[in-house]
Amino acid sequence: MNKADLVNEVAKVVKTKKEAQAAVDCVFATITNALKKGDAVTLVGFGTFKVQQRKARKGRNPQTGAEIFIEARKVPRFVAGKPLKDGVR
Repeated sequence: MNKADLVNEVAKVVKTKKEAQAAVDCVFATITNALKKGDAVTLVGFGTFKVQQRKARKGRNPQTGAEIFIEARKVPRFVAGKPLKDGVR
């Protein structure tokens, strides 16, 4: 399922596809903005989106084999909730 498929499913519940697109975009933007601030987003029964700090490390350029330095950075993480895990099994 991609974003367009998700919009089509939401459109079955709301009045128009345009409203469904706006709703899906709003949810994604809200989650993104919360993660930018460093907040976690917990959707009970679904899971938790959070930001994790990745440490700086040494890596290798796969083409040349030369050692490179990879800077520390923040990355988004998703941890599935128990109902979601149980629903997939």
